[in-house]
Amino acid sequence: MNAIDPGADPAALLAAIVESSDDAIVGKALDGRILSWNAAAERIFGWPADEIIGRNVRTLIPQDRLDEEDAIIARISRGERMPSFETLRQRKDGSLVSVAVTVSPVRDAEGRVVAASKIARDMSESISIKDQLALSEARFRLLADNMSQLAWIADSDGWIFWYNKRWFDYTGTTLEQMEGWGWKAVHHPDHVDAVVEKISSHFESGEDWEDTFPLRGADGEWRWFLSRAKPIRDENGALLYWFGTNTDVTEMRDAEEQIELLLQEVNHRSKNMLAVVQSLARRSDIDNSDFIDRLEQRIRGLAANQDVLVRRAWSRIPVREMVEAQLRSLGEARAQITSAGPEVKLSPGAAEALAMAFHEMGTNAVKYGALSVPEGRVAIGWSLEGDGRDARFRIAWTEEGGPPAIEPQRKGFGTRIIVDVPRVKLDAEIVTEYPPEGFRWALECAAPSIL
Repeated sequence: MNAIDPGADPAALLAAIVESSDDAIVGKALDGRILSWNAAAERIFGWPADEIIGRNVRTLIPQDRLDEEDAIIARISRGERMPSFETLRQRKDGSLVSVAVTVSPVRDAEGRVVAASKIARDMSESISIKDQLALSEARFRLLADNMSQLAWIADSDGWIFWYNKRWFDYTGTTLEQMEGWGWKAVHHPDHVDAVVEKISSHFESGEDWEDTFPLRGADGEWRWFLSRAKPIRDENGALLYWFGTNTDVTEMRDAEEQIELLLQEVNHRSKNMLAVVQSLARRSDIDNSDFIDRLEQRIRGLAANQDVLVRRAWSRIPVREMVEAQLRSLGEARAQITSAGPEVKLSPGAAEALAMAFHEMGTNAVKYGALSVPEGRVAIGWSLEGDGRDARFRIAWTEEGGPPAIEPQRKGFGTRIIVDVPRVKLDAEIVTEYPPEGFRWALECAAPSIL
């Protein structure tokens, strides 16, 4: 493109400006004949100037839009300007192009309308972008309005300016009512202050937010929702928006409460049964009072482990929690015991087998071993080494500082509890040793046996 000389002849300067424009600038007579044609017109419509000049401008208009030209000519003839409008025009190869057209009258020296000036801007790219944005918006709406959760978007300060259709369907509200902090109106009065305090602190810190609280529906019913919000940041980490969801968990909470009640009932009945067993044992004609004491202790150990299982909803139990439940029954001797190991969770069956063994070893240590004297000590340690099915679980009970350990001459029920039960239930290797410094017990098994 040639540089424009500001000092050039005004007509030459105007011609240079027209020629350098990115928009098609076309001059036409009132009968539609094309009088002038710039380079942009050639690029947009595909017609060279020497082929199109002299042709009627209707050459560029699709058959179904010829009435547009009639309206344009009518307005121009009255000396009126045709405001910009978007339409379709036809290229030389027959393809259509979207353009924004503006047409103005051209007057002679006496002010008479003698021709028209048409400016056409190629809108293909902007329309394509607009269509893509519309498609993106439609897809977002389709997702947002049909997801099962209530959803919302807030600005960086927490001012909510958008909700999905699910929110309005559930609450029976409008955006005008809910905008900003209007959502407090559908929160339960017993919870709203705590919710506001917590979410406000997260809006300030920029940390992910999670909370559970009741929301009032359009029918007046309160339902519980698990609610979360995540900050949306730009490439530099600056907080732009918050995107939040509310998931109805009412049925889940009701089911969990029902399960908890059932577990508590099972626990209560099981303890009653254990109490009956204790009562029968006391009433039985057995002279060995030590048998009664040991039986009651073992029953209490089972009950303690069952409490842990119920508290954990009969799911996996951390080793440390299982150990602590059994050691609590040892009273002051508990202070003489140390325990250490990684976070490992046991299946209910594994927890039960190990709990019985630890209870038995604890009561034995109190009566005969390291816990029978103040200076005695017991160390409990466990580990989980390796990965997957090849991983190995190890746990050990080591006594020292008490009376010299003596291996029993006969193996009774206690031996079955600390050796046979875990060996069979966990497919484990059990080692028991009785060196003078104190009793030692160690278990090793494949990790899948306890998980």
